[in-house]
Amino acid sequence: MAEAISVTVARGDGIGPEIMDATLKILSAAQVNLNYEFIDIGEKVYQEGYSSGIKPESWESLRRTKVFLKSPITTPQGGGVKSLNVTIRKTLGLYANIRPCQAYDPYVATKHPHIDIVIIRENEEDLYGGIEHRQTNEVYQCLKLITRPGSERIIRYAFEYTRRRGWKKLSCFTKDNIMKLTDGLFHSVFAEISQEYPEIETEHMIVDIGMARLADKPEQFQVIVLENLYGDILSDIAAEISGSVGLAGSANVGDHGAMFEAIHGSAPDIAGKDLANPSGLLLAAVKMLAHIGQVDSATHIHNAWLKTIEDGIHTGDIYTPERSKKRVGTQAFAQAVIERLGEVPTVLRPATYLYGAMPEIRYNRKSPEEKQLVGVDVFVDWPGDNPSEIADMLRAACPAAYSLEMITNRGVKVWPEGFPETFCTDHWRCRFLPKESGIFRHIDILELLNALNSSRIDFIKTENLYEFDGVPGFSLGQGQ
Repeated sequence: MAEAISVTVARGDGIGPEIMDATLKILSAAQVNLNYEFIDIGEKVYQEGYSSGIKPESWESLRRTKVFLKSPITTPQGGGVKSLNVTIRKTLGLYANIRPCQAYDPYVATKHPHIDIVIIRENEEDLYGGIEHRQTNEVYQCLKLITRPGSERIIRYAFEYTRRRGWKKLSCFTKDNIMKLTDGLFHSVFAEISQEYPEIETEHMIVDIGMARLADKPEQFQVIVLENLYGDILSDIAAEISGSVGLAGSANVGDHGAMFEAIHGSAPDIAGKDLANPSGLLLAAVKMLAHIGQVDSATHIHNAWLKTIEDGIHTGDIYTPERSKKRVGTQAFAQAVIERLGEVPTVLRPATYLYGAMPEIRYNRKSPEEKQLVGVDVFVDWPGDNPSEIADMLRAACPAAYSLEMITNRGVKVWPEGFPETFCTDHWRCRFLPKESGIFRHIDILELLNALNSSRIDFIKTENLYEFDGVPGFSLGQGQ
């Protein structure tokens, strides 16, 4: 027998320990070839003063095994703590989140009996960078960061995933009708990479109509690739309409490791009552087995689980008198799966897993474009509500070499030629450009800020305005 593979395991909080115990019991009965390294994470660790919910020595286990089976945790409310999931994903470079969503009709109630889709979500960027600032009394900011390497890696992964499974369609959702630079980059990379996969049908949708269509007719989709926030929302929608969020597991995969978990939370209200459904974590463990090459065990366990569902042995979250035969708790459900090891479903489609790992996803850095500083946006905290007043103040303070071109408030142009009906906060974006040369230098920005400071204008942030190969790398403002 091959040497056992070491896996890091965390029992988590709330229902976490009981669904993990049920999952490990099934894995043991299936005689998987694993060694477990247990670590503590979550609420207890937060309370010990570790703001990320994980101790330094636990990182060593994760870096050593490179495989993490994780139960849900409870994250304390309030400031000063970090999302453990986000921390692990970003620290270990787990850039791809994969969430299959499948209907189990007629055994689990759903309005969409033919749903069988996979959501592939970018896992490190977007608003989940957690870069937030309070800038004025009235305005808070969260930075949305989309990079070309991040976009290319997840999109190429999605194409490889689709090709590997023999599927024919890959969809991409963005909001690039509004966020033309960030979401526009994601869309353009999708279109660019699609040329390398001519056998795969591709489509792009604006995310709001895309989500609406998935909720109404999910059978028209196979694989969907999205940015982080959209993917987080869509994957829960897809899991819910397929039957239950409690049935969904997910994989978080990168070049240096992988994490497998249920997508639901720690449900402390039912913790310790033997009510929780361990299916989401069990199916995540099945994906883990396939990831490390133990595909026979993955197929064996998944089919036993399908046969249990098919036989009507259901936990309370999916139990209905019309569809179920027996209502069971967490441990009895695990035992039912164990009793069906070696069996396959007769109505539901049996599971099969492929040998071999996904190909390594590489990013090929492009030659840099010519970058030219052409202006600056200065963000100003000013409590007034008349754009003309702040414009007069800024123009009076501005050195003669520069001109105030535009003021926006919450992204809407309010000067010049603003509308009096536009509601304004105390947060003003003020665009300055050079009067003659069309070229700015960093020293020019310092001169401008020094002049504003001398006039006691409270600037709170600057954004340099660059052109790349002559194309503006900044939004032009929402005018009327």
